[in-house]
Amino acid sequence: MPDVILILIAVLGLTVGSFLNVLIYRLPRKIPFISDRSRCPGCDTQIKWYQNIPLISYLFLAGKCANCKKRISLRYPLVEALNAISYLYFYWQFGLSYEFAVFSFLLTMLLAIFFIDLDFQIIPDVITLPGILFGLGVSFLPGGIGIYSASIGLLAGGGSLFLIAMLGDWLFKRESMGGGDIKMAAMLGAFLGWEKILLIFISSSVIGLVVSLILMCFSAKLRKERMIPFGPFLAIAAVLAISYGDQIIDFYVNNFLTVQ
Repeated sequence: MPDVILILIAVLGLTVGSFLNVLIYRLPRKIPFISDRSRCPGCDTQIKWYQNIPLISYLFLAGKCANCKKRISLRYPLVEALNAISYLYFYWQFGLSYEFAVFSFLLTMLLAIFFIDLDFQIIPDVITLPGILFGLGVSFLPGGIGIYSASIGLLAGGGSLFLIAMLGDWLFKRESMGGGDIKMAAMLGAFLGWEKILLIFISSSVIGLVVSLILMCFSAKLRKERMIPFGPFLAIAAVLAISYGDQIIDFYVNNFLTVQ
């Protein structure tokens, strides 16, 4: 039975990951993603169902369109695999539980945000605003963090980044942080509560600083523009908080805040 569950979760993760690729491609381009079937970005040929099986079709077609033979981006199987692996990881960590369902859903949204913000420097409201409502809604469920913690997390997440953005705009005399980042932080706070949103802020800032410095060392364009999207770093930090947030917070409290 456990093997069957693992297979079903993997299939679910790959299937959702396949649809996620559609969202990542179409949302920022404002292309309808429900009414039309998938098409090759190169020749616009409609993709047959058996050419659109997650992972398998990519391998069978050797990573090329069946019609125009144009190479298909490796990102497509990567997103499908990441989504499936994440579902399996959350199942291993939480079992078939509230946490597994909620965190798997949140992870899928984070993957979409990660790649859309990476390519277009935008975080669509169609993801974050329903995400905020969903995060508040599931807080009422058994096993949820409670509406009080969710509300405080929402205000702490969105409010803190809003103040940081206002300060950055004043210091640099230009927009330093987009509204999408603020709404994303509010969404994460609604899902995870104020303690983990603080952990996300700290870890995303550290990760972002390190990665940005490394990238700017090799890119004159980045050194000149200094425009690196913050959403991917928030997404990475959120996954870290989901997976190990309780342990990190407990370690900090027990070793640095405990009164001797």
